[in-house]
Amino acid sequence: MPMTSRERVLAAINHEEPDRVPIVIGASNATGMKIEPYRRLKASLGIEAPDRYIYDWPELGTALPDEATLERLHSDVRGVHDRFPEATERRNRSREPHSPFIDDWGSGQVEVEDGTWFPGVHPMKDAKTIEEIERYSWPDMDDPYRVAHVREAAARLSAEGRYGIMATPWLLFPFERAIAMQGLEDCVVQMALDPDFSAALLRRIADLCKTLMGHFLEALGDDVDIIKIGDDLGSQHGLLISPKMYRQILKPIHADYIAFIKERTKAKVFFHTDGDVWGVMDDLVDIGVDILNPIQTSAGRMSDVGELKRRYGDRLAFCGAIDTQQVLPRGSVEDVRAEVRRMVEALAPGGGYLVAAVHTIMNEVPPDNVLAMVDAAVEYGRYPIRT
Repeated sequence: MPMTSRERVLAAINHEEPDRVPIVIGASNATGMKIEPYRRLKASLGIEAPDRYIYDWPELGTALPDEATLERLHSDVRGVHDRFPEATERRNRSREPHSPFIDDWGSGQVEVEDGTWFPGVHPMKDAKTIEEIERYSWPDMDDPYRVAHVREAAARLSAEGRYGIMATPWLLFPFERAIAMQGLEDCVVQMALDPDFSAALLRRIADLCKTLMGHFLEALGDDVDIIKIGDDLGSQHGLLISPKMYRQILKPIHADYIAFIKERTKAKVFFHTDGDVWGVMDDLVDIGVDILNPIQTSAGRMSDVGELKRRYGDRLAFCGAIDTQQVLPRGSVEDVRAEVRRMVEALAPGGGYLVAAVHTIMNEVPPDNVLAMVDAAVEYGRYPIRT
């Protein structure tokens, strides 16, 4: 008898073999698709549904897919999200067209071409002292508007009982938020030159993240299966910071953050980190990560998915691994199917694998390849996995 999507997800993240490998798409920015491929996909499927954006944030550019599309994609999860404070929403909706989008932290995005936005506003770029951290106008994480909708949304999904529930508060990630505040280069250089300042900044950000996460988890109650957090630690060829620097400055902050979450929920912790993070894999296990995403198989040692499964598969579930650099945007349908089969055969035996694209499905990915990915996951992901 087929499992429900929720039963399927729960089995997989508990390292049990479900009826088939779960599919994760559309529940978060890291597991979603940009608005243009979403539009093309709807058109190819003959689905008429309005364009909506995750976090109601057009500048982020990631679609909030409609239910008919999610069902066609065999998505086994549904998302619950927080939102910006009401004042931030009003300010950005009424700002001048094409002017920078400034979030509640004071960082923001600029439009580099029509409809394309990238981080470009870094309000603490020149900060150098602890006093500047103390004087900064930090966001109000107690604003009830941020989570006022969460309890009802999560309870509705839980009552339906059909899908795994992935809750994703927006960018409550200390390192990524520090990068947004300072800019990547300034942030990592300062970590090397003035670790005391960087540690103080990261701790301040983490405390704010914990405050909002506490409200978010309280609103969710027991109606959640997965909590998504993360911090991009890797590049194409290695870590953005050394393993030593990670362990000295950032790992204690991550460990405290995850412990805070696990004290308040039984949900599994889903940690998103791009790039080649092989050098801190043992650390991620040590701090309590349950599900690792996105398994960027085009980046360094993360391409060795067989060794990844052998070494960590009993302690980590894996979500992702379907290449978005070459295979999905440039490969044929058969290339996509072959890649899905390869990842399923390597990562799915014994449970612990959820099929997803490596991060957001970008504009270059054609609809046929999106469908090929999910249909191949259904076909090749049936247990027992045949290799």
